[in-house]
Amino acid sequence: MTTDDAGTGENCLFCAIVHGKAPARVVHEDETTLAFLDINPIVDGHTLVVPKLHSADLLDTPEQRLADVMASAAHVGRLFTERLDCDGVNVLNASGAAAWQTVFHLHLHLLPRYADDDMEFPFTYRFRLGPQERTKREAALDAMHARLTAD
Repeated sequence: MTTDDAGTGENCLFCAIVHGKAPARVVHEDETTLAFLDINPIVDGHTLVVPKLHSADLLDTPEQRLADVMASAAHVGRLFTERLDCDGVNVLNASGAAAWQTVFHLHLHLLPRYADDDMEFPFTYRFRLGPQERTKREAALDAMHARLTAD
């Protein structure tokens, strides 16, 4: 699905929520974004922030729309700290099926976090290197940097 400037994605659940055709527990709304509680929360307070105009994912979204979504995420993060007294906030995004995106309308997951919660980071680092291996790792990082910054 691609950007639809009319603001609707065919068969898009989040577009249905934005247009009031599907229920949601809205916690924040402004001119360009909507934030609502996730119906399958990872933690209490798990909130999704979406642009009101349909964009499939991070790579399909105009920069100003991304900025609006991030500004709303910051607003919701402040709500978490003020009203839920949390100690931190995770902001997560999945863009594309290979990255575990399941609803193809750009969205950020906001998770209130507490110093004593039992949630664990879901990823493990592939490279835990001793001092002798660091030279190889530095070369790999240099090669990746060159790929990403090449003209």
